[in-house]
Amino acid sequence: MATLTESKRVVSPAEQRIVLRGIDWATYEALAEQVMRSGQPIRMAYDRGDLELMSPGPLHERYKKLLSRLFEEVLIELDLPFEPSGETRWMKDEAERGLEPDDCYFLTAEKLAIVQGRAPDRPGDPYPDLAIEVELSHWDIDKMAIYAELGIPEVWRYDGADCTIHRLRADGTYEKRSDSLFLPLTPEDVNRWIGRSSGQDAKTWSKQVRAWVRDELARRPR
Repeated sequence: MATLTESKRVVSPAEQRIVLRGIDWATYEALAEQVMRSGQPIRMAYDRGDLELMSPGPLHERYKKLLSRLFEEVLIELDLPFEPSGETRWMKDEAERGLEPDDCYFLTAEKLAIVQGRAPDRPGDPYPDLAIEVELSHWDIDKMAIYAELGIPEVWRYDGADCTIHRLRADGTYEKRSDSLFLPLTPEDVNRWIGRSSGQDAKTWSKQVRAWVRDELARRPR
């Protein structure tokens, strides 16, 4: 049996992370099922023996909800089809890698034809097109390598101050981009609107986002 070693980092109340080393794939699957049944707010990421457990704090969850709301307001106002998949656990058994994003979406016609209107829980279902990650503390395992293994075309990362877009290249690595494959949003747009949420209730902020999409964003070349 593998020897377990532990690496622990507590950065702030915004989120807490702990990494367990020497965890086999079967144990990861069993723990993931146990956490899901318990309803505990724990996110898991697994990379070939290394298991990261993350407990999100209120600030992490606030940013996650704001990002998801921003994306969905844009998609709806621009009449773009999508299927949300939330914090679904995505795994690739043969690669022994898996994770749970803060949020994720199916956006391409090919994938929507398969999963639109239902949960992506059948054998052969595709992985999502876009994932959102809030990272208020440093990842202790390489989550981007896990995303690459799963073939997620685009990952949006937000660290509490700056948003970055990462697009998957043919060589299986991500490159930072100023544009998105799926949305006419830029990182600057995201930073501005997350900043504008301060001191406002969600309804007022959402109404402002919708008006901006109709009056300005919809006129941008796609």
